[in-house]
Amino acid sequence: MPLDAWTTVAVLLLVFGLLACTRIAPDLIFIGAVTLLIAFGILTPKEALAGVSNPGVITIGVLYVVAAGLQETGVMASLATRLLGRPKSVVAAQARMMLPVLGMSALVNNTPIVAMWLPVLDDWAKKRRISASKLMLPLSYAAILGGACTLIGTSTNLVVSGLLLEQAHIDKPLHLFEIAKVGIPCAIVGVTYILLVSRFILPDRKPVEGDFADPKEYTIEMLVEPGSPLVGQTIEQAGLRQLRAMYLMEINREDDVLAAVSPQTKLQANDRLVFVGIVESVVELQRIRGLTPATDQVFKLDAPRSRRMLIEAVVSNTCPLVGQTIRDGRFRTIYNAAIIAVSRNGVRIKKKIGDIILRSGDTLLLETHQSFLDQQRNSRDFFLVSKIEGFRAPRHERATRAAVIFLAMVALAGTGTLTLLTAGMLAAGGMIMLRCSSPLAARANVKWEVLLAIAASLGLAQAMIKTGIAEDVAAGMLQVAGTSPVVALAAIYLLTMLCTELMTNAGAAVIMFPIGLKAAESLDVSVLPFAIAIMLAASFGFATPLGYQTNLMVYGPGGYKLQDFLKMGIPLNLLMASIAVPLIPIFWPF
Repeated sequence: MPLDAWTTVAVLLLVFGLLACTRIAPDLIFIGAVTLLIAFGILTPKEALAGVSNPGVITIGVLYVVAAGLQETGVMASLATRLLGRPKSVVAAQARMMLPVLGMSALVNNTPIVAMWLPVLDDWAKKRRISASKLMLPLSYAAILGGACTLIGTSTNLVVSGLLLEQAHIDKPLHLFEIAKVGIPCAIVGVTYILLVSRFILPDRKPVEGDFADPKEYTIEMLVEPGSPLVGQTIEQAGLRQLRAMYLMEINREDDVLAAVSPQTKLQANDRLVFVGIVESVVELQRIRGLTPATDQVFKLDAPRSRRMLIEAVVSNTCPLVGQTIRDGRFRTIYNAAIIAVSRNGVRIKKKIGDIILRSGDTLLLETHQSFLDQQRNSRDFFLVSKIEGFRAPRHERATRAAVIFLAMVALAGTGTLTLLTAGMLAAGGMIMLRCSSPLAARANVKWEVLLAIAASLGLAQAMIKTGIAEDVAAGMLQVAGTSPVVALAAIYLLTMLCTELMTNAGAAVIMFPIGLKAAESLDVSVLPFAIAIMLAASFGFATPLGYQTNLMVYGPGGYKLQDFLKMGIPLNLLMASIAVPLIPIFWPF
């Protein structure tokens, strides 16, 4: 091989080593590798940056915006809560979680699906007293299996589809449900394996952050809105019985006070529910559709609710309202902030918010605008002012719009009326124009590091083609495989699977695609079987946290160690290979 080829091989080995042995972010590794190739003159800047305009990369970015609309309007949280229900065993809990995730991941890119499910599943596991380590890895695996059933389910499929159009020059793009022919059998077998085996392999382990709970207890009143879906439901059906670190103290109904509330008590419109619990549970209450803070002051704030935030503020001894009730002190008028909960040294305050007399040291949970944080951060009225991270008031009133936009996107792309990219761009624009998601939230939801890693890895693939490495590797494989396309296909699949476990899935697909293309050309057969094999093998990354980005996402919340992935993932990898390799030539003949 020429010097340029050896240099490219050295850069590729460096990429593999850094991804496997360091914690450096994958996007930085790939960008650094492409930079080296430009510096050595192997790639021109135009060739190195060509991945930025790849249709697959752009489609992934657009789908993040669509997912932001579904998340902001509460569609995902509402659907997840209804689907999860109240299972009686760990296996039942896994099944009720995996089947919906499997279906959702087939219709939406699986990375944002896992991002949306993580907080929902974490809270649900704590309510049901199920170890998160029994659920988080099955969540990731279900998303991976579901994502392999459609073209939009995973970024790998989109990238390979784009490469087929650009480099293999196929006549027409792959259909949305093209790979379901193999993906669905793999998903059925994979879910069955997880349900049968996970109980023996997955640990009963606490997450890393599990021992650090907020000791502050707040008292908060929530109002059941007239016409809300909660009206007519029992406390248990509404999901208010087993809130994490919070309990329902009483219900104020007209002139009656219902203490020691039974789980079978039915909710009525305008019920005022008094809860006691930690701040994370207060945030959880705010997300439940049909519940709003009972204080009227929330509705009198200047800023729209979708632009507000939750802030904790500790009252100082120089605050002019100390010694007055919240109502008489006109807190909302003075500070343009509504007090929705109060904490006082662990003592439960059994008064309505407006009747509480403020004392120095009280911690107030406020719903307000960013301006309060800016104005009062150094004020003498408060000892401490801090923002509650992770809170954004759901736009429940726009949930129907978001669901219609999403379903229209799936229908247009699934029937071939529009390309996935076009349908996705229209859906993303619709989410923002109809205010299902704010532009700021949409931008924040895009995982730019994922897009940069994929785009840069496309530059590495271009270097492999340009320097002849892909052709040489394909030739070496064919010497081993002989003239058998099936053996060559199996070799491509296994090599892609190995690369996936050592680096990112999209990067493995991009690097392996030119090898598969050259193998098909040398054997004078269709490139489609090899492309499908690369799609699936790169998507099925089960054995390491590096194998797929969703594995990394559940690594911390599940409290996992590397051996947990190895024990569960290696047999699953081999099981998927034994199904995919024989089936692929049947549906996509050589």
